[in-house]
Amino acid sequence: MGAGLGLALASSAFIGASFVLKKKGLLRLRGRARAGVSLAVGVGEAANFAAYAFAPATLVTPLGALSVLVSAVLSSIFLNEQLNVHGKIGCILSILGSTVMVIHAPQEEEVSSLESMAEKLKDPGFIVFAVCVLVSSLLLIFVAGPRYGQSNVLVYVLVCSAIGSLSVSCVKGLGIALKELFSGKPVLQEPLGWVLLVCLVICISIQINYLNKALDIFNTSVVTPIYYVLFTTAVMTCSAILFKEWQHMVLDNIIGSISGFLTIVSGIFLLHAFRDMPFTPSLLPLFLQPGRADRHQSCQHQPLLPSEDKGSQSAEEEEEEEEEEK
Repeated sequence: MGAGLGLALASSAFIGASFVLKKKGLLRLRGRARAGVSLAVGVGEAANFAAYAFAPATLVTPLGALSVLVSAVLSSIFLNEQLNVHGKIGCILSILGSTVMVIHAPQEEEVSSLESMAEKLKDPGFIVFAVCVLVSSLLLIFVAGPRYGQSNVLVYVLVCSAIGSLSVSCVKGLGIALKELFSGKPVLQEPLGWVLLVCLVICISIQINYLNKALDIFNTSVVTPIYYVLFTTAVMTCSAILFKEWQHMVLDNIIGSISGFLTIVSGIFLLHAFRDMPFTPSLLPLFLQPGRADRHQSCQHQPLLPSEDKGSQSAEEEEEEEEEEK
Protein backbone atom coordinates (compact mmCIF):
# COMPACT_ATOMS: atom_id res chain seq x y z
CA MET A 1 0.00 0.00 0.00
CA GLY A 2 2.78 2.42 0.94
CA ALA A 3 4.77 1.54 -2.18
CA GLY A 4 1.73 2.03 -4.39
CA LEU A 5 0.99 5.40 -2.79
CA GLY A 6 4.58 6.55 -3.25
CA LEU A 7 4.59 5.46 -6.89
CA ALA A 8 1.28 7.23 -7.55
CA LEU A 9 2.60 10.47 -6.05
CA ALA A 10 5.86 10.17 -8.01
CA SER A 11 3.87 9.56 -11.18
CA SER A 12 1.83 12.75 -10.64
CA ALA A 13 5.01 14.73 -9.99
CA PHE A 14 6.78 13.56 -13.17
CA ILE A 15 3.72 13.88 -15.40
CA GLY A 16 2.94 17.34 -14.02
CA ALA A 17 6.53 18.41 -14.67
CA SER A 18 6.31 17.08 -18.23
CA PHE A 19 3.37 19.43 -18.89
CA VAL A 20 5.59 22.39 -18.06
CA LEU A 21 8.46 21.12 -20.20
CA LYS A 22 6.14 20.44 -23.09
CA LYS A 23 4.43 23.82 -22.95
CA LYS A 24 7.40 26.16 -22.97
CA GLY A 25 10.54 24.08 -23.18
CA LEU A 26 12.70 25.03 -20.22
CA LEU A 27 15.78 23.91 -22.13
CA ARG A 28 16.77 26.10 -25.04
CA LEU A 29 17.78 23.33 -27.40
CA ARG A 30 14.72 21.67 -28.91
CA GLY A 31 16.27 18.21 -28.93
CA ARG A 32 17.12 18.37 -25.25
CA ALA A 33 13.66 19.75 -24.46
CA ARG A 34 11.99 16.86 -26.25
CA ALA A 35 14.27 14.40 -24.49
CA GLY A 36 13.36 15.93 -21.13
CA VAL A 37 9.64 15.71 -21.89
CA SER A 38 9.93 12.11 -23.04
CA LEU A 39 11.94 11.14 -19.98
CA ALA A 40 9.50 12.81 -17.57
CA VAL A 41 6.44 11.27 -19.26
CA GLY A 42 8.10 7.85 -19.44
CA VAL A 43 9.10 7.81 -15.77
CA GLY A 44 5.68 9.12 -14.74
CA GLU A 45 3.73 6.54 -16.72
CA ALA A 46 6.02 3.74 -15.55
CA ALA A 47 5.49 4.76 -11.94
CA ASN A 48 1.74 4.96 -12.53
CA PHE A 49 1.77 1.50 -14.12
CA ALA A 50 3.68 0.04 -11.17
CA ALA A 51 1.42 1.76 -8.64
CA TYR A 52 -1.56 -0.33 -9.78
CA ALA A 53 0.33 -3.46 -8.84
CA PHE A 54 0.71 -2.38 -5.21
CA ALA A 55 -2.32 -0.22 -4.39
CA PRO A 56 -6.07 -0.25 -5.16
CA ALA A 57 -7.13 1.44 -8.38
CA THR A 58 -9.66 3.43 -6.34
CA LEU A 59 -6.68 5.13 -4.67
CA VAL A 60 -4.25 5.40 -7.59
CA THR A 61 -6.62 6.83 -10.21
CA PRO A 62 -7.97 9.84 -8.23
CA LEU A 63 -4.42 10.79 -7.23
CA GLY A 64 -3.74 11.43 -10.90
CA ALA A 65 -5.37 14.80 -10.33
CA LEU A 66 -2.24 15.87 -8.47
CA SER A 67 -0.40 16.04 -11.80
CA VAL A 68 -2.63 18.99 -12.72
CA LEU A 69 -1.78 20.62 -9.40
CA VAL A 70 1.97 20.07 -9.91
CA SER A 71 1.73 21.51 -13.41
CA ALA A 72 -0.11 24.61 -12.17
CA VAL A 73 2.37 25.24 -9.35
CA LEU A 74 5.47 24.70 -11.51
CA SER A 75 4.02 26.93 -14.24
CA SER A 76 3.56 29.77 -11.78
CA ILE A 77 7.15 29.33 -10.50
CA PHE A 78 9.17 28.68 -13.66
CA LEU A 79 6.98 30.11 -16.43
CA ASN A 80 5.67 33.20 -14.59
CA GLU A 81 2.07 32.17 -15.19
CA GLN A 82 -0.17 33.83 -12.65
CA LEU A 83 -2.33 31.49 -10.61
CA ASN A 84 -5.53 33.36 -9.75
CA VAL A 85 -7.55 32.98 -6.57
CA HIS A 86 -9.73 30.26 -8.07
CA GLY A 87 -6.64 28.24 -9.04
CA LYS A 88 -5.11 28.56 -5.57
CA ILE A 89 -8.35 27.42 -3.94
CA GLY A 90 -8.49 24.54 -6.45
CA CYS A 91 -4.97 23.46 -5.50
CA ILE A 92 -5.83 23.49 -1.82
CA LEU A 93 -9.01 21.48 -2.42
CA SER A 94 -7.12 18.92 -4.52
CA ILE A 95 -4.56 18.41 -1.76
CA LEU A 96 -7.23 18.11 0.92
CA GLY A 97 -9.30 15.69 -1.16
CA SER A 98 -6.29 13.52 -1.95
CA THR A 99 -5.35 13.41 1.73
CA VAL A 100 -8.85 12.35 2.71
CA MET A 101 -8.88 9.62 0.05
CA VAL A 102 -5.52 8.26 1.24
CA ILE A 103 -6.76 8.14 4.83
CA HIS A 104 -9.97 6.33 3.90
CA ALA A 105 -8.57 4.21 1.03
CA PRO A 106 -10.30 0.83 0.60
CA GLN A 107 -8.50 -2.48 0.90
CA GLU A 108 -8.82 -4.69 -2.15
CA GLU A 109 -8.99 -8.47 -2.06
CA GLU A 110 -5.60 -10.13 -2.32
CA VAL A 111 -4.79 -10.98 -5.94
CA SER A 112 -1.24 -12.31 -6.06
CA SER A 113 -1.21 -14.49 -9.18
CA LEU A 114 -2.59 -14.68 -12.68
CA GLU A 115 -4.68 -17.69 -11.64
CA SER A 116 -6.52 -15.62 -9.03
CA MET A 117 -6.82 -12.79 -11.56
CA ALA A 118 -8.42 -15.22 -14.02
CA GLU A 119 -10.96 -16.20 -11.36
CA LYS A 120 -11.78 -12.54 -10.82
CA LEU A 121 -12.31 -12.00 -14.52
CA LYS A 122 -14.78 -14.91 -14.61
CA ASP A 123 -16.96 -13.30 -11.95
CA PRO A 124 -20.52 -12.79 -13.31
CA GLY A 125 -20.64 -9.24 -11.97
CA PHE A 126 -17.55 -8.19 -13.90
CA ILE A 127 -18.74 -9.97 -17.06
CA VAL A 128 -22.01 -8.04 -16.95
CA PHE A 129 -20.10 -4.79 -16.36
CA ALA A 130 -17.70 -5.45 -19.25
CA VAL A 131 -20.57 -6.29 -21.63
CA CYS A 132 -22.43 -3.11 -20.64
CA VAL A 133 -19.27 -1.07 -21.23
CA LEU A 134 -18.67 -2.57 -24.66
CA VAL A 135 -22.30 -2.27 -25.81
CA SER A 136 -22.66 1.31 -24.57
CA SER A 137 -19.34 2.26 -26.18
CA LEU A 138 -20.42 0.81 -29.54
CA LEU A 139 -23.71 2.71 -29.35
CA LEU A 140 -21.88 5.94 -28.53
CA ILE A 141 -19.39 5.44 -31.37
CA PHE A 142 -21.72 4.35 -34.17
CA VAL A 143 -25.09 5.86 -33.18
CA ALA A 144 -24.61 8.89 -30.92
CA GLY A 145 -21.21 9.95 -32.33
CA PRO A 146 -22.30 10.87 -35.88
CA ARG A 147 -25.37 12.73 -34.57
CA TYR A 148 -24.23 14.47 -31.41
CA GLY A 149 -20.44 14.12 -31.31
CA GLN A 150 -19.86 17.63 -32.67
CA SER A 151 -22.26 19.33 -30.26
CA ASN A 152 -22.20 17.31 -27.02
CA VAL A 153 -18.94 16.91 -25.12
CA LEU A 154 -20.20 13.86 -23.23
CA VAL A 155 -20.32 11.55 -26.27
CA TYR A 156 -16.60 11.07 -26.90
CA VAL A 157 -15.61 11.61 -23.27
CA LEU A 158 -17.94 8.79 -22.18
CA VAL A 159 -16.27 6.47 -24.70
CA CYS A 160 -12.83 7.34 -23.29
CA SER A 161 -13.97 6.89 -19.71
CA ALA A 162 -15.79 3.58 -20.22
CA ILE A 163 -13.00 1.98 -22.23
CA GLY A 164 -10.44 3.47 -19.84
CA SER A 165 -11.93 1.57 -16.92
CA LEU A 166 -11.19 -1.70 -18.73
CA SER A 167 -7.65 -0.57 -19.55
CA VAL A 168 -6.96 0.01 -15.84
CA SER A 169 -8.07 -3.56 -15.13
CA CYS A 170 -5.67 -4.80 -17.79
CA VAL A 171 -2.87 -2.74 -16.25
CA LYS A 172 -3.66 -4.24 -12.87
CA GLY A 173 -3.40 -7.76 -14.29
CA LEU A 174 -0.17 -7.00 -16.14
CA GLY A 175 1.31 -5.57 -12.96
CA ILE A 176 0.60 -8.85 -11.19
CA ALA A 177 2.16 -10.70 -14.13
CA LEU A 178 5.34 -8.62 -13.88
CA LYS A 179 5.59 -9.29 -10.16
CA GLU A 180 5.39 -13.01 -10.87
CA LEU A 181 7.91 -12.69 -13.69
CA PHE A 182 10.46 -11.02 -11.42
CA SER A 183 9.92 -13.73 -8.82
CA GLY A 184 10.96 -16.39 -11.34
CA LYS A 185 7.61 -17.85 -12.37
CA PRO A 186 7.02 -18.86 -16.04
CA VAL A 187 4.56 -16.06 -16.73
CA LEU A 188 5.41 -15.82 -20.44
CA GLN A 189 3.81 -19.21 -20.98
CA GLU A 190 0.50 -18.06 -19.51
CA PRO A 191 -1.98 -16.98 -22.23
CA LEU A 192 -3.81 -14.62 -19.87
CA GLY A 193 -0.85 -12.24 -19.72
CA TRP A 194 -0.75 -11.91 -23.51
CA VAL A 195 -4.52 -11.48 -23.71
CA LEU A 196 -4.35 -8.67 -21.15
CA LEU A 197 -1.53 -7.02 -23.13
CA VAL A 198 -3.49 -7.10 -26.39
CA CYS A 199 -6.62 -5.79 -24.67
CA LEU A 200 -4.59 -3.00 -23.07
CA VAL A 201 -3.19 -1.88 -26.42
CA ILE A 202 -6.66 -1.87 -27.99
CA CYS A 203 -8.26 -0.01 -25.07
CA ILE A 204 -5.53 2.64 -24.92
CA SER A 205 -5.74 3.18 -28.69
CA ILE A 206 -9.49 3.74 -28.53
CA GLN A 207 -9.14 5.90 -25.44
CA ILE A 208 -6.50 8.20 -26.97
CA ASN A 209 -8.34 8.43 -30.29
CA TYR A 210 -11.63 9.65 -28.86
CA LEU A 211 -10.00 11.84 -26.24
CA ASN A 212 -8.15 13.64 -29.03
CA LYS A 213 -11.42 14.01 -30.91
CA ALA A 214 -13.04 15.61 -27.89
CA LEU A 215 -10.06 17.95 -27.44
CA ASP A 216 -10.15 18.94 -31.12
CA ILE A 217 -13.81 19.92 -30.92
CA PHE A 218 -14.19 21.36 -27.42
CA ASN A 219 -12.12 23.55 -25.14
CA THR A 220 -9.55 21.84 -22.92
CA SER A 221 -10.93 23.59 -19.83
CA VAL A 222 -14.26 21.86 -20.50
CA VAL A 223 -12.98 18.42 -21.50
CA THR A 224 -10.40 17.94 -18.73
CA PRO A 225 -12.63 18.18 -15.62
CA ILE A 226 -15.46 16.19 -17.24
CA TYR A 227 -13.05 13.49 -18.38
CA TYR A 228 -11.45 13.28 -14.95
CA VAL A 229 -14.82 12.87 -13.21
CA LEU A 230 -16.20 10.27 -15.64
CA PHE A 231 -12.96 8.32 -16.00
CA THR A 232 -12.32 8.14 -12.25
CA THR A 233 -15.94 7.16 -11.57
CA ALA A 234 -15.77 4.38 -14.17
CA VAL A 235 -12.46 3.09 -12.79
CA MET A 236 -13.74 3.12 -9.21
CA THR A 237 -16.87 1.24 -10.30
CA CYS A 238 -14.92 -1.35 -12.28
CA SER A 239 -12.40 -1.83 -9.48
CA ALA A 240 -15.15 -2.19 -6.88
CA ILE A 241 -16.83 -4.91 -8.98
CA LEU A 242 -13.66 -6.76 -9.97
CA PHE A 243 -11.62 -6.59 -6.76
CA LYS A 244 -14.43 -6.07 -4.21
CA GLU A 245 -12.63 -3.04 -2.78
CA TRP A 246 -15.70 -1.60 -1.07
CA GLN A 247 -17.04 -4.85 0.32
CA HIS A 248 -15.37 -4.68 3.73
CA MET A 249 -15.36 -0.90 4.18
CA VAL A 250 -17.13 0.67 7.13
CA LEU A 251 -19.51 3.57 6.64
CA ASP A 252 -16.95 6.16 7.79
CA ASN A 253 -14.44 5.11 5.14
CA ILE A 254 -17.09 5.01 2.43
CA ILE A 255 -18.21 8.55 3.25
CA GLY A 256 -14.59 9.68 3.52
CA SER A 257 -13.62 8.23 0.13
CA ILE A 258 -16.62 9.75 -1.63
CA SER A 259 -16.10 13.11 0.09
CA GLY A 260 -12.41 13.14 -0.84
CA PHE A 261 -13.22 12.35 -4.46
CA LEU A 262 -15.85 15.11 -4.65
CA THR A 263 -13.40 17.55 -3.08
CA ILE A 264 -10.80 16.72 -5.74
CA VAL A 265 -13.46 17.18 -8.42
CA SER A 266 -14.27 20.64 -7.04
CA GLY A 267 -10.58 21.56 -7.03
CA ILE A 268 -10.04 20.39 -10.61
CA PHE A 269 -13.13 22.31 -11.72
CA LEU A 270 -11.85 25.54 -10.15
CA LEU A 271 -8.40 25.04 -11.68
CA HIS A 272 -9.75 24.61 -15.22
CA ALA A 273 -13.10 26.36 -15.48
CA PHE A 274 -11.83 29.70 -14.12
CA ARG A 275 -8.23 29.43 -15.30
CA ASP A 276 -8.41 32.41 -17.69
CA MET A 277 -10.82 34.50 -15.63
CA PRO A 278 -9.11 37.50 -14.00
CA PHE A 279 -10.12 38.08 -10.40
CA THR A 280 -10.60 41.84 -10.02
CA PRO A 281 -12.01 43.82 -7.09
CA SER A 282 -15.06 44.68 -9.21
CA LEU A 283 -16.21 41.07 -8.83
CA LEU A 284 -16.54 41.52 -5.07
CA PRO A 285 -19.76 42.70 -3.43
CA LEU A 286 -20.11 46.49 -3.25
CA PHE A 287 -19.43 46.73 0.48
CA LEU A 288 -16.14 44.78 0.07
CA GLN A 289 -14.75 46.75 -2.87
CA PRO A 290 -11.85 49.05 -1.92
CA GLY A 291 -12.67 52.77 -2.24
CA ARG A 292 -16.40 52.14 -2.44
CA ALA A 293 -17.05 51.13 1.13
CA ASP A 294 -17.05 54.78 2.30
CA ARG A 295 -19.33 55.73 -0.55
CA HIS A 296 -21.68 52.91 0.36
CA GLN A 297 -21.75 54.04 3.99
CA SER A 298 -22.36 57.66 3.05
CA CYS A 299 -25.28 56.59 0.89
CA GLN A 300 -26.77 54.82 3.87
CA HIS A 301 -26.82 58.11 5.89
CA GLN A 302 -28.57 60.12 3.18
CA PRO A 303 -32.31 60.95 3.61
CA LEU A 304 -34.59 58.26 2.30
CA LEU A 305 -36.79 60.66 0.29
CA PRO A 306 -34.66 63.68 -0.60
CA SER A 307 -36.61 64.51 -3.76
CA GLU A 308 -39.93 64.68 -1.96
CA ASP A 309 -38.46 67.01 0.71
CA LYS A 310 -37.17 69.34 -1.95
CA GLY A 311 -40.53 69.27 -3.66
CA SER A 312 -42.39 70.12 -0.45
CA GLN A 313 -39.99 72.99 0.31
CA SER A 314 -40.47 74.50 -3.15
CA ALA A 315 -44.26 74.21 -2.80
CA GLU A 316 -44.21 76.04 0.52
CA GLU A 317 -42.07 78.83 -0.96
CA GLU A 318 -44.51 79.28 -3.86
CA GLU A 319 -47.47 79.57 -1.47
CA GLU A 320 -45.67 82.23 0.58
CA GLU A 321 -44.94 84.23 -2.59
CA GLU A 322 -48.59 84.10 -3.68
CA GLU A 323 -49.79 85.34 -0.27
CA GLU A 324 -47.35 88.26 -0.41
CA GLU A 325 -48.60 89.22 -3.91
CA LYS A 326 -52.21 89.23 -2.66
